[in-house]
Amino acid sequence: MDLSYDPAPIKGKTILITGGASGFGAGFSARWAAAGANVILGDINPAGEEVAAQIRQDTQNENVHFIQLDVTSWTSQVNFFRESLRLSPHGGIDTVVANAGINNSEESRAFENPHVDYLNDPSPPAPTFKTLDVNLTGVMYTVHLALFFLPKNPGSKPCQQESAASESGRDRHILLMGSVASLHPLITQAPYTVSKHGVLGLFRSLRVTAPVSAGVRVNIICPYYTDSPFMQTPVRVLLAGVPLGRSEDVIDAASYLVADTACIGRSLATGPKLKLDSSTGELEALHDGNDKERAVWECYLHDSDPADIFTQRMLTVVHAAVKARGWAGWVSGMAGALTWPVRQWWTSR
Repeated sequence: MDLSYDPAPIKGKTILITGGASGFGAGFSARWAAAGANVILGDINPAGEEVAAQIRQDTQNENVHFIQLDVTSWTSQVNFFRESLRLSPHGGIDTVVANAGINNSEESRAFENPHVDYLNDPSPPAPTFKTLDVNLTGVMYTVHLALFFLPKNPGSKPCQQESAASESGRDRHILLMGSVASLHPLITQAPYTVSKHGVLGLFRSLRVTAPVSAGVRVNIICPYYTDSPFMQTPVRVLLAGVPLGRSEDVIDAASYLVADTACIGRSLATGPKLKLDSSTGELEALHDGNDKERAVWECYLHDSDPADIFTQRMLTVVHAAVKARGWAGWVSGMAGALTWPVRQWWTSR
């Protein structure tokens, strides 16, 4: 799809980002601060203070702030929103990005391979579900508070698909971060898959009701496996030969949704860049530099249609790309996966 948009409307917006100290959150923060937004990063990692300071220095935008946030704590989330409102130059909040998320692999292994003797242990411990706490309960807290604060944004108007942005530039927008796991199960990653299916369910519920009840537009991004420092060696080995998405495409997709206030109820998936043959409609092998390449795709998640239609198409895309790259692609991907720790160490020197 065409991601052409005017970044000018991002200037002056007050944008809250949970999980803003690293990964996509840090990427969003840097991009939108550079566009002149008032960005407030929330993260449990205190290193977010250094991230915010670096973004202020790089963008010469003083309206970049960090607030320590534990998304699993209701009290912490309430404080995050209240403090953000105090820091907002116009006294309101325009966009809330529910980005914070984790995938605890040990938790996933323990869930599917119980080692506690539940028959004889006098006090068997319950399994932990930190992934669900962060990815689902935390998102529900964030969205609930957003639905309270966004309609109170001074100068904002209820979202309308056919109209331009309000003259004040104010907005009411919730951006959810889903995953390919929202659309397709990740084998051996049950808690993560459940959490991201839940985020998609939240989106499908709110995209119809929130514009009507609160004038709030709701959108979602579902990234495919993306080449980032958070993709560790075991995952890279498993995906050797499989094309990966780029963080830049995820940031572009999010920026498009933030900037264009006519985007209401939109669901975008990001993935590997592939070439579309306009004459046949077939997806072809990677071919950098072709203007018909796509890395962002619309997910048509109509309330009456199953998401599996898109899932089937996405899998067809990935299988076609893997087949096109063949053994050479697998060898190259495997070599890249195995040397990734060395390259990370070298670049961090």
